[in-house]
Amino acid sequence: MKIKRIDHVAIVVNDLSAAKAFFHDIGLEVKGEWEAEGDLMGYAVGLKDTKVGCVGLGTPDGPTWIELIKFYSPLDEKDIQQTFANTLGIRHLAFTVENIEAIVAKLKGKGTEIFSEIQQYEDSYKLCYVRGPEGIILELAEEIQ
Repeated sequence: MKIKRIDHVAIVVNDLSAAKAFFHDIGLEVKGEWEAEGDLMGYAVGLKDTKVGCVGLGTPDGPTWIELIKFYSPLDEKDIQQTFANTLGIRHLAFTVENIEAIVAKLKGKGTEIFSEIQQYEDSYKLCYVRGPEGIILELAEEIQ
């Protein structure tokens, strides 16, 4: 028995279009878009009367996906809860990128919150943390050759 890979990470959002655009801006490609509803969907996620819209995005050359999910029903009554870097649970996704300066400049131009300017970590990475739509935190890392 062994684990082969992480297949995908699901992120629940309110504004599917804005989240899709944000991930597209950092270089992910849309791999699929669909809607799902009904008994099987509700059973799979443990909710009743479930209807969702989904967008799957991935790297151009890899099998791993980010799955953005918009719940049309049932709705989350609490809405978006802004979290901090030390809040318990999953806090950020990390992407290894090429040309971190260009990506950060593009995101800044679109009004994305940048946690810090690009920092160099030892002789291995340039790093930058950004907050996208609905509080999604990304770590961008460029390997230093």
